[in-house]
Amino acid sequence: MNTVSYRIQKLAQSETLAMAQRSRELQAKGIDVINLSIGEPDFNTPDHIKQAAKQAIDDNFSHYTPVPGLPALRQAIVDKLKRENGLTYTIDQVVASTGGKQAIANVLYALINPGDEVVLPAPYWVSYIEMVRLAEGVCIEVKAGIEQDYKITPAQLEQAITPRTRAFLFSSPSNPTGSVYSRQELEALAVVFRKHPHVIIISDEIYEHINYDGAHCSFANIDDLKERVVIVNGLSKGYAMTGWRLGYIAAPQWLAAACIKLQGQYTSATCSVTQMAGVAALNGGIEPSRQMVQAFLRRRNLVVDLASQIPGMKVNHPQGAFYLFPDVSGLFGKKFGDRVIANAQDLTMYFLDEAHVATVAGNAFGSPECIRFSYATDDVKLTEAMRRLKVAVEQLT
Repeated sequence: MNTVSYRIQKLAQSETLAMAQRSRELQAKGIDVINLSIGEPDFNTPDHIKQAAKQAIDDNFSHYTPVPGLPALRQAIVDKLKRENGLTYTIDQVVASTGGKQAIANVLYALINPGDEVVLPAPYWVSYIEMVRLAEGVCIEVKAGIEQDYKITPAQLEQAITPRTRAFLFSSPSNPTGSVYSRQELEALAVVFRKHPHVIIISDEIYEHINYDGAHCSFANIDDLKERVVIVNGLSKGYAMTGWRLGYIAAPQWLAAACIKLQGQYTSATCSVTQMAGVAALNGGIEPSRQMVQAFLRRRNLVVDLASQIPGMKVNHPQGAFYLFPDVSGLFGKKFGDRVIANAQDLTMYFLDEAHVATVAGNAFGSPECIRFSYATDDVKLTEAMRRLKVAVEQLT
């Protein structure tokens, strides 16, 4: 009688949210935990965006909107893609959803049949693999370690694609690694995709604006691939609007229509007030984003420097997002008293219990030799967190 569906039984809990919850529980007991587990900018939403939402409330903008979003919002997305990315779309190719997470889910559920394969470069964002499983697809993981800057090669991609492959799903800039695929690297992968026209490319670009090394490039910028590319984006990261819940896709019209059909049956449109805030955000320019990026760049440099001084941590040099994803396999097998650090999960719990710093094990991202921490917090906390981690590591024998 009390048995849940097989879908829920096989669904893993989000490790990032679970660690954030453990941190809050310790903090509620009065313990000074520095939480580096969750990916959320520590900036407030810019004032002009908040003002647009207040105005929408005052104007009684509280009724249902079209399922894919207000025409004004979808046009703002179209204009943004043209202005910032050099990409031409029409509003019937754009669907707004309740966050980027729903946008990805919409695409997968509209696209994947049971047994279809989805190629996932690993490390990948924690929810990708669970969404594919919910769609009854098969995940084909392609491993790229720190020695490759966590980016796959064309040869690896070629080996992973089969006649059952339906989609390729990745993020750039990447969560959890911060790695960014350059135009040259995308062009090299495009050579492989041209051989396999049955594969749809799902490009998660939510960290687009948090890019330290130049202009963002998408597979959609490669002309002959554009009709096979789904751009997933949103306002959470670049505009400090995580709680507003507004994501979107720009896709081939047939797939956008399928996502509208699906969304119309299980959430309908996202919040009307959020949509008006989104119009203001997209039409208001990206200067607030640039200011955030300068802070994130400073923090990136700080954290890379400090983490590099921790014995047993091997770090790369992230080009975007706000995460560091060190390889910590050099610490496996070490002990603290009777406590053995057998794997990354043991290490993250050790850091939480002994250093009172919350990080996330790499297992959930497809890289069990790594841990992830976010540097989306202030310099003082980051410096103290790195000090605590260094002390904790030096205590291991």
